[in-house]
Amino acid sequence: MNASEFRRRGKEMVDYMANYMEGIEGRQVYPDVEPGYLRPLIPAAAPQEPDTFEDIINDVEKIIMPGAASPACTELETVMMDWLGKMLELPKAFLNEKAGEGGGVIQGSASEATLVALLAARTKVIHRLQAASPELTQAAIMEKLVAYSSDQGSNKVNEALLQRINSAKKIHLVPCHLRDKFVLRFAICSRTVESAHVQRAWEHIKELAADVLRAERE
Repeated sequence: MNASEFRRRGKEMVDYMANYMEGIEGRQVYPDVEPGYLRPLIPAAAPQEPDTFEDIINDVEKIIMPGAASPACTELETVMMDWLGKMLELPKAFLNEKAGEGGGVIQGSASEATLVALLAARTKVIHRLQAASPELTQAAIMEKLVAYSSDQGSNKVNEALLQRINSAKKIHLVPCHLRDKFVLRFAICSRTVESAHVQRAWEHIKELAADVLRAERE
């Protein structure tokens, strides 16, 4: 979508939202759909070619709006996570569709995703231990659990690497202090970033990191 179409579609979207607010009293308060209604109405896999904006808005009105916020948003998220799982060629056990026991939810940040992963791991371990030893309470198990994580790649080396990266002025990394550690963060914030840009940045980081480590050894 180029800038000209973005302006035009943006105005159309504002009109859509304004019309929704003006006509909200005429819409159903409670959805009349059943759980699982959404999956048969949209493709089982992500489309190979983009849909037109008109088709997307029509789908929103015909498929999403009848389900209101619940269950439509949750069901759409579930289907789209299956799309992602298929794109990554994950085993079917990781998917939510059919007999799969997997599935997932979209998190707003890496921090949220890490927290959810830890909670899921904790729950799995608790269930496994209780199945083997029913006399164990959840509290008794939780007080014994330990989570292992990285202590995060020498303050001195990270500081030297950051200085080289920002001095080269090809990419920009943001530092932060995590407890007593100097940590580098690589954040992708632009909607126009492509995989080639990320790969180029990674190659640049690896090259400069190798230079820093070589200097350390010398």
